[in-house]
Amino acid sequence: MKVFILYAKENWITDQLVKEWIENNQSYYTSDINICDIIWIVSDYIVNNLSLNVLKKKKVITTIHHITPWKVDDNQKNHFNILNDITDVFHSICEKTTTELKKYFTKKIITVPLWHNEEIWKFLNNKEKIRQNFKFNKEDFLIGSFQRDTEGNSISNKKYLPKLEKGPDIFIQVIKLLKETKYPNLKIILTGLRRQYLICELDKLNIKYYYFEMCDFDKLNKLYNCLDLYIVSSRVEGGPRAINECALTKTPLVSTKVGISDLLCYPKSLFDMNNIKTILECETNFDYNYKKAEKYTIKNYMKIFTNNVFSL
Repeated sequence: MKVFILYAKENWITDQLVKEWIENNQSYYTSDINICDIIWIVSDYIVNNLSLNVLKKKKVITTIHHITPWKVDDNQKNHFNILNDITDVFHSICEKTTTELKKYFTKKIITVPLWHNEEIWKFLNNKEKIRQNFKFNKEDFLIGSFQRDTEGNSISNKKYLPKLEKGPDIFIQVIKLLKETKYPNLKIILTGLRRQYLICELDKLNIKYYYFEMCDFDKLNKLYNCLDLYIVSSRVEGGPRAINECALTKTPLVSTKVGISDLLCYPKSLFDMNNIKTILECETNFDYNYKKAEKYTIKNYMKIFTNNVFSL
């Protein structure tokens, strides 16, 4: 079996996932589409980069990370029709995405979670020292948000609209509630691109934040290890990868009931996005999350993933 991978090289999570899969599946990977047995489409929105004739001659596995229901317009439906035509098997990474896929696709759908890299995401067990190195105040309650929150097409005109599937508006409501009821000394740590919406809202609330726009994995891992809490406030997700990363770094986590949250998260750490006061009843349990996550490390799971996805 030889696998050719179609993915968008855009410095996003797919780049790292493809890199890790290739490194651990050298005997299966080929960069030559002419000799492959399977085309694995990891970035479905660039499917037109490949010839329809080529796609028709090969076995095609298409990974759909998630579908945002309110963004499915006629153009998106046309795109789905093309994918349905050329795909043999659709790959979903969580049951919630699989449920959405069934509304648009007639081909076989498999649900196989992704792995995570235990060599990158690690518990460091020296939180106080790391926080000192970042010059964080030891009395502050540090809450992390490392996901995009702003619609890209709203940045140039400075409207900074929230990317609703990521729930940054929910995050702001939660932060206000936690500050008023439990953690008056809370501060926010942000990383990554397209954080304009949250930054503007935090400024309005006069809540202090630390913004690390671009971090390498080493720095990001250390930031996870600084946190008192990470909040996933998304409405729609395939992952998010932050759940995997929090689990391996033993970062206390609360999350909406999205994506893989029911796979890795302590049940009492999940809150209702439609009733944010339920977050006050949440309990974190990073040891529970870590034990669940061990099953999906590269060492323990990569072979299982490959066998389950590519056994056509």
